Amino acid sequence: MSTYFRMHFNKINCLSLLIIGLVFLGCNSTSENNGVDNEQQKPNIVIIFTDDQGYADVGVFGAKNIATPNLDKMAKEGVQFTNFHVANAVCSASRASLLTGCYSNRLGIFGALSHQSKHGLSPDEMTIAEVLKPEGYTTGIVGKWHLGHLEPFLPTKQGFDEFFGLPYSNDMWPYHPERPDFYPPLPLYQNETIIDTLIDQSLLTTMYTEKAVDFIDRNSEKPFFLYLAHSMPHVPLFVSDKFKGKSDAGIYGDVIMEIDWSVGQVIEALERNGLEENTLVVFTSDNGPWLSYGTHSGSTGIFKEGKGTSWEGGIRVPTIMKWKGKLPKGKVQDKMAMTIDLLPTIAHLTGASLPPNKIDGKDIWPLIEVEEGAESSQDAYFIYYNKNELQAVISGNWKLYFPHRYRSLPDDFIKPTNGIPVKYKMLDLTEMELYNLEDDPAETKNVIEEYPEIRDKLNTLANAARKDMGDALQGIEGKNVRLPMKASSAN
Repeated sequence: MSTYFRMHFNKINCLSLLIIGLVFLGCNSTSENNGVDNEQQKPNIVIIFTDDQGYADVGVFGAKNIATPNLDKMAKEGVQFTNFHVANAVCSASRASLLTGCYSNRLGIFGALSHQSKHGLSPDEMTIAEVLKPEGYTTGIVGKWHLGHLEPFLPTKQGFDEFFGLPYSNDMWPYHPERPDFYPPLPLYQNETIIDTLIDQSLLTTMYTEKAVDFIDRNSEKPFFLYLAHSMPHVPLFVSDKFKGKSDAGIYGDVIMEIDWSVGQVIEALERNGLEENTLVVFTSDNGPWLSYGTHSGSTGIFKEGKGTSWEGGIRVPTIMKWKGKLPKGKVQDKMAMTIDLLPTIAHLTGASLPPNKIDGKDIWPLIEVEEGAESSQDAYFIYYNKNELQAVISGNWKLYFPHRYRSLPDDFIKPTNGIPVKYKMLDLTEMELYNLEDDPAETKNVIEEYPEIRDKLNTLANAARKDMGDALQGIEGKNVRLPMKASSAN
């Protein structure tokens, strides 16, 4: 166990007793004060973002052999989104889209940044945190950042008051199963300071959870934005002793159960502080599961392929939103929305101004409220992958694919059980393909010959996106792309 983890857990029993005592001493006045203050305050925002969690890795989304009582309860008390997507099926690109409301290729962020990357999310871009700061919000990130590890790109330079977590993925460390000599020790950050390097990650989810709860407790009297970006269930999988062996789905199931526990702890902290009726909680994932890791990866359910592809299994993610007294209970929203829509929606809810630069997201509050007759705010969503390849466009129930190369599991795939991945095979989509996602969400029947008018409509929408953001597949450079900043040019 690392020095930081040892010191932390030696202190925790004493701290817990002190906190319990303070809660009992102040419970009456705290409840009364929160009841008054919450009506005057802007709403708190909590986004819980997991890493590589599959669509069917939550009970209400079809999980098998994995108990997720807290997430299931959250869905029962809020809204379950069955058609929610990320803008890009990989780490950094997905996070850039979530936090800025932009397609990541508009910002020049592609793929997954490494420990050697010299660039990151430009300080000129505005994150959700920066949108909320002028409205008096305290902002904190706990967990994985992955938008630039050099000093000019750290969260504290992007609108966050506090940062506790990892600068990039938890597999970028000296124990990588395929490239152990490529990575340095894995740094754990507190704000802009490395406070430890991790050898054992078994307490990572626990630590993130405790930091998130502490952030809520410390900021309960003023509006806050908490971004809890779990490193799990991205490989390598680690779980604390209290959840080891608890599921019927191996270590992956154990990890999901611990994340579910974490969600419960966050919601409990909101309840304890009287904040449930003034807080929007969003739970979602950054992309689909990393299927080549076999039993160390999740499930897409009926959806095709996984992380690293533009098929539904790569970009459709389990999403739940809860806001007691504001959102209906137990509703299911099947209209499409995307992570890029969260920033403008949050701006609408808080009265914040949108960024001056062009963004791609739209306010989806009517969808979140499950208003009768509410439709998607977007004419189309554009699915980019690799370095600016426009691989698909979705409009309404229709999804049109363009010729591109993608990865898939080999025909003789046998699920590995040891955390060592198998090699993907590469497949070529040689012609455009069209799917009706309402009738055929598993994308099994190409209907392009039956609906030429739909094909042409979606292709026209795609051509507009190509002019705007470019398309490497057709050699087109976009007119409205903003380049990322390199560390040497950042102030």
